[in-house]
Amino acid sequence: MKRKILINLVGILLAFILGALVMAIQGKDPIEAYYRLFEYSLGTPNKIAYTLNKSVPLVLTGLSATVAFASGPVNLGQPGQLLMGALFATVGGLYINLPPGLLIPLLLILSMLGGALWSGVAALLKHLFNMNEFITTLMLNMIADYLTLWAISYPFFEKNANHPQTPLINQNGWMPEWGSFSSNVIVMLLAFGIIWFIVNRTTSGYEWRISGQNSLFSRLGGVNVKKNYLAVMLLTGALAGLAGGLIIMAGPHRFIKDIGANYAWDGVMIAMVANTGVILTLVFGLFFAILQTGALGMELQVQVPRELIKVLQAVIVLIVVAGRGYFESLFALLEARRKMRGRTS
Repeated sequence: MKRKILINLVGILLAFILGALVMAIQGKDPIEAYYRLFEYSLGTPNKIAYTLNKSVPLVLTGLSATVAFASGPVNLGQPGQLLMGALFATVGGLYINLPPGLLIPLLLILSMLGGALWSGVAALLKHLFNMNEFITTLMLNMIADYLTLWAISYPFFEKNANHPQTPLINQNGWMPEWGSFSSNVIVMLLAFGIIWFIVNRTTSGYEWRISGQNSLFSRLGGVNVKKNYLAVMLLTGALAGLAGGLIIMAGPHRFIKDIGANYAWDGVMIAMVANTGVILTLVFGLFFAILQTGALGMELQVQVPRELIKVLQAVIVLIVVAGRGYFESLFALLEARRKMRGRTS
């Protein structure tokens, strides 16, 4: 675990050094830029609350990809599953009228159901026709994109709106807020805790991890691979769907075009950097949220384009993922030399 953390820290440091060089070449002050980045995202309690809110879809979609990759299925359908979860929550919020204590949990369940159903389509295609979920989940992303666009442009379109969007959902379905802090962060942390417990403290989680490392060994050991595959696909779809539902319920409280942004693909990147680590997924989800939130401050105060943050994210992923094997070998060699010196001294 310590070695994983060290590798990630090296990747982040190298990415920031590269970003500083780019800014210096452009005549910008990198120290001032990085100061503004962190000041804008963590400088006050309100900014911290906004950053935490930004992290919710990143962490949830990251957990979705992390659990899938660690368990074997290559579920890359988080963008489509997020959209379907958002659509299910929106439709429920438009037509169901219940007190907040009942409507909020119901909409959360509906969002998870929407995401799970969409990932379940890929699982069904795998079961019936042996179609690879790597391909089907990617194709289902496009279908979900156009399906939700049609839904908010016609049957659920808000009359007299200037662009595709639905009316506001029932106010009883809005996530509670205390000042700048939104309760969707609490839901995200609860989901993280449940996933961590399942993966690290249950028989199912152990079987998932074993199947991800060696499916043949797990089958020979009596693991029901097909059952676990279905469970993982549904669970990871539900996590992505929950992210979509929380986006709606925490604001803007309606489904608008492009509401998914790049949250889900950023979540996949986070899972790749975290290397199937649940705790590291949470850490990198928060870190990417800090970068994305602080990018605006860096642009406003130092005139450094916010696109540089996307470059930093990509470089972090590239260095950590591509260099993981090299760093592992390097650290192992240094550790071996240290032990040899200890024996000879």
